[in-house]
Amino acid sequence: MAITAEVSLAVAAKASGENFPVALKMLPKAWRQHLSALYGFARLVDDIGDEPLPGLDPATTDPAAYTKTRLRLLDDLQADVGRIYAGQTPELAAIAALGETVKSCGVPQQPLDDLIQANRQDQVVTRYETFDDLVQYCELSANTIGQVVLYIFGQATPDRLKRSDSICTALQLAEHWQDVAEDLGNGRVYLPLADLKRFGVTEDDLARPTAGDRVRSLLAFETERAIRMLDEGAPLVGTLGGAARLAIAGYVAGGRAALKAITGCGYDVLKQTPKPGKATTLAGLVSCYVRGR
Repeated sequence: MAITAEVSLAVAAKASGENFPVALKMLPKAWRQHLSALYGFARLVDDIGDEPLPGLDPATTDPAAYTKTRLRLLDDLQADVGRIYAGQTPELAAIAALGETVKSCGVPQQPLDDLIQANRQDQVVTRYETFDDLVQYCELSANTIGQVVLYIFGQATPDRLKRSDSICTALQLAEHWQDVAEDLGNGRVYLPLADLKRFGVTEDDLARPTAGDRVRSLLAFETERAIRMLDEGAPLVGTLGGAARLAIAGYVAGGRAALKAITGCGYDVLKQTPKPGKATTLAGLVSCYVRGR
């Protein structure tokens, strides 16, 4: 697992320099440690699936061999996660930290395995035919995080998990709609192909420096879908109290701010990636926390 270990160190350094969600910064230390362990694991999985691998030059390495290496590293990572549940000591520091959270909070293995599976899927699937197909991908790539967060707070009831899934799918969709140009540059299109056809949009249209009317109409349609999904899940906040309520309100507020930024730029996500301001997100957090939705 030599390459995986190098990637783990790189991710740790990268994560330390990023802005941790504002709501999580306000949580008590014990919760921050557990959520940081989850965050570190998620970043490690994503970076193995997406980022350049140490010791391999994508420009000179055969693409099939590069993909094979990523898949092997994801297998290695899943095996290390399995050591937690087998009562063994994980090899990677990030997984060892996650292990402490798993033991303290009773986190099941399935969501962790699902997140790894999502990144395996990323290696071989670059287009989604229908919206339902994309939602199924989000179930692996995003919903798993929300499920683990609820376990960390000891709030993982069936109804809460269902609402959390709606929130997390919406958050993933918002990220995809923000990053249309970046994703296309990486060879991926998350806008459902059936929707592109419905709105008369081609991939050439997505490669333009600014969005035309048809692209804007498509993004308006997809953004409204994500808003509805986020609103369906948001009452989860009102079922929670204390640190859990603050954390989930922060996620909901972040999603709403991101979707508002897309709307605010007239749905032209090609000209530049729409990003919400911190003040907008913080105001949304307070509102969501107080209203409980």
